[in-house]
Amino acid sequence: MRILVIGDVNGRAGRRMVETHLPRLILEHRVDLAVANVENAADGFGITPDLAEQMLGHGLDCMTSGNHIWDKPEITPYLESHPRLLRPDNYPRGAPGTGVFTGETAGGIPVAVINLMGRVFMPPCDDPFPAADRIIAGLAGKARVILVDMHAEASSEKQAMAAHLDGRVAAVVGTHTHVPTADERLLPGGTAFITDLGMTGPYDSVIGIEKELALRRFLTGMPVRFSVAKRDARLCGALIDVDESRGTARSIQRIQIRADAGPSGGGHADPV
Repeated sequence: MRILVIGDVNGRAGRRMVETHLPRLILEHRVDLAVANVENAADGFGITPDLAEQMLGHGLDCMTSGNHIWDKPEITPYLESHPRLLRPDNYPRGAPGTGVFTGETAGGIPVAVINLMGRVFMPPCDDPFPAADRIIAGLAGKARVILVDMHAEASSEKQAMAAHLDGRVAAVVGTHTHVPTADERLLPGGTAFITDLGMTGPYDSVIGIEKELALRRFLTGMPVRFSVAKRDARLCGALIDVDESRGTARSIQRIQIRADAGPSGGGHADPV
């Protein structure tokens, strides 16, 4: 089976890239499970119920998030009743929603998506490592194919999680930094890994923010109201081929699609 996982969808530019390219990617690559991190979909900060429904309508099976999931207060009741939108599972007990999605592909393959958040340079949360152990133990007999979104700032923490779960999950993909890494690989136990999928959004920016605003913050140290950039939109993510009988990966291919690509490159998930 094939999994398509898309990096942090940022603002209108990112949403348009998903709307434009996701349906074609699903068809061209015979994708069985499509997942995207959407915590920045609403103008770079959070997501609303309406936008969540729009994203699902484009063909996503599950949506992950991170520390910005609470930025739009209207998403809280939505999380309680819509299990296809996840928040990091290792938030303290009592947080609304869930960090684990279980379901089946159109072909009847049981799958699970786990959303975790790191603790290095991130808001307070519970330890993601024992959380991952607990969740995977609970999935025994329910889903052999498991995808983990490790939303974290530190590359070392994401790589440590991948090493910790190697052989127990199909893939661990990093999100949060908005910068795609070129280290996609299969680990010794058969788990596919990439430190960060990158951002699906405007790359003529500072991690999605208008450059002038980010520079003003760095140069003056004064508070600045950020707004999402608009130019050089790209869709970033990875295609993962999985042996569903073993629950491990056969391959991982990094993808990057530019909105301004010509006929030979627009919309095609070629290796980069």
